[in-house]
Amino acid sequence: MSRYAHYLLLAATVTGAATTLPAAAQGWPAKPIRFIVPFAAGGVTDVVARAITPRLSETLGQAIIIDNRGGAGGTLGTAIGARAAPDGYTFVMPAGSHVTTPSLYTKLDFDPVKDFAAVTKIADVPYLLVVPASSPIRTLADFISAAKASPGTLTYGSAGNGSSNHLAGELLAGRIGAGLLHVPYKGSAPALVDVLSGQLAFMFDTVNTSTRFIQTGRLRALGIGTAKRSTLITDVPPIADTLPGFEAVTWVGLLAPAGTPRVIVDRMQSEIAAVVRLPDVRERFSTSGAEPVANTPEQFGAYLAAEVKKWGQVVRQARIPPVQ
Repeated sequence: MSRYAHYLLLAATVTGAATTLPAAAQGWPAKPIRFIVPFAAGGVTDVVARAITPRLSETLGQAIIIDNRGGAGGTLGTAIGARAAPDGYTFVMPAGSHVTTPSLYTKLDFDPVKDFAAVTKIADVPYLLVVPASSPIRTLADFISAAKASPGTLTYGSAGNGSSNHLAGELLAGRIGAGLLHVPYKGSAPALVDVLSGQLAFMFDTVNTSTRFIQTGRLRALGIGTAKRSTLITDVPPIADTLPGFEAVTWVGLLAPAGTPRVIVDRMQSEIAAVVRLPDVRERFSTSGAEPVANTPEQFGAYLAAEVKKWGQVVRQARIPPVQ
């Protein structure tokens, strides 16, 4: 074959491959994009969405509409996203509860892994293990010793049964091999009030909420739930330093309906990765206790599958009753 004929064949192959792209991927985006936030406005997921969408709109050349669809622990809005057309014009921004609902809900209208194309984990929202300043427990080693000395007596609060900070406590109990006494509240705020007053021994709370009380000497942080030290509060060691592999964070991510063209998924991931590096976006994340991640679709997909399994084991071992 002549060199000229070879070039003609190569050009025809490339052109043919381009024409086989799904119609939805050609010229994307050509109209506004919807981000379903399956929680009420004002929470960390909503804050992260509103931090990144103006910049994404600029780079993508289309408006991004935030659609808050709260209810049932995020499952209502997520189900809407799972049923949306996989054309690149609807995405869902779940939080950490996305990977715990399969174990906590008796019936779901979606599969958290199979019904979605993973785009990226946008940010981690770490949990701190905090005790009141008046507590005699000063380190994580002290905490573990106290828990083992009197199993089932150290009390901790959470936002309710099955909440992320409840499950973090159960994960810790399993890792140290000693029971901890869970006290559910209707939200993290009232639980934190009782930690501050000394009525509860400890709790897992987000960095942005606890930091001001740590700075004023009313709380003591024993460890953070990230795998390594966080840029949000650099002087608190990871719990994983003492209990290898321990990780307790909530997070904010982006999913597309299953079947969304991979070229769209990759484009959205790359745009988000660029946006979260911008100083103003990082500042807004930081004030909400969020730390930018922006990993790849493959990394996020593997993470989701592993987390569903991990928290399922925690729920079963702790015998946590179904939410509904």
